[in-house]
Amino acid sequence: MSESCKEIYVGMARSAVKRLKEHNAGKNRYTKGLRPWKLFFLESFPDWSTERKREIYLKSGVGKEFLKSQVP
Repeated sequence: MSESCKEIYVGMARSAVKRLKEHNAGKNRYTKGLRPWKLFFLESFPDWSTERKREIYLKSGVGKEFLKSQVP
């Protein structure tokens, strides 16, 4: 979640910590202007296809509402 504007970003990565550092370093065009980012929700899955299906869901309207309910 962007601490500056409360935008929620959903993505997949082998290392969430490394990816978060990349976002905060400005290495991604979409997230660069919305820094700083903080991790507030993390899930793990046994395989790529299951993970991808979950990512698609979380990027949907219903999924975004679920994530908003998880914000501390």
